[in-house]
Amino acid sequence: MTAPPLLRVEHLTIRFGGLTAIDDASFEARRGEITALIGPNGAGKTTLFNCITGFYKPDIGRIVLMQGEPNTADIDRLTRSVRRHGIFASGCICLLERMSDAEIARRARVARTFQNIRLFSGMTALENLIVARHNPLMAASGYTILGLLGIGAYRSAEKEAIETAKYWLAQIGLTERADDAAGSLSYGAQRQLEIARAMMTEPVLLCLDEPAAGLNSAESSKLNELLRDIRKTHGTSILLIEHDMSVVMSISNHVIVLDYGRKIADGTPSAIRCNENVIAAYLGVEDDELRLAETKVGA
Repeated sequence: MTAPPLLRVEHLTIRFGGLTAIDDASFEARRGEITALIGPNGAGKTTLFNCITGFYKPDIGRIVLMQGEPNTADIDRLTRSVRRHGIFASGCICLLERMSDAEIARRARVARTFQNIRLFSGMTALENLIVARHNPLMAASGYTILGLLGIGAYRSAEKEAIETAKYWLAQIGLTERADDAAGSLSYGAQRQLEIARAMMTEPVLLCLDEPAAGLNSAESSKLNELLRDIRKTHGTSILLIEHDMSVVMSISNHVIVLDYGRKIADGTPSAIRCNENVIAAYLGVEDDELRLAETKVGA
């Protein structure tokens, strides 16, 4: 049975001056699945990510995150309510294009990593994870000196943050490196630490921008295991941009292909692998050269 959608992107268009970066793109990312967003360089993948996570605002379109399980009639009714009353409707629908990046992270529970690693290199691996709990720790302190004194609800929240951080260090095999500076870790370990830090926020949707970039085959294999475990054990839906097709085809449930800002294919990894439009886009050929392109890739 097909899983219900968690994220629904509807007719998304974003322009930068005379350049249309995303052109009427629509797709769904389903609950509890790994959805890959692929395409040639310059296809608009990161721009689309930036719209979902609030860094850019689209010119046209809607980005709906469904934290509950409303039916289609509920979605239409509740999104009308959002227009009248604010961002959330009945606590189960978020219109991400209307929210700031901070609200998307905190209230819609969407976490993200970037193409370039953005750890605090001078802080320890453990501290890099605990810092992801900044919002609940501040709330537990009452935004007062309770945090400095380490008393009341803050003490409990701090203990919970440390235990959760230890759990994720164990998941990525870095327990013995907990007190080492993040900048001293190998590149592959830093990639996994960044994903663990995103998971510290307990997201419903984890957005990963080229998580396998720069990894060797052994590190890519460890990454695959981590992402499968996140989906299976924690039920977290994952949306990833990736150029490493071995990663995409081995772990994805669903693949969306962009080319020049337009969606050209949408389906299972096996269907995408044989899609003529995808083959042509990746090799940069015209329709009348497609047969030659298929020959080159062995289709």
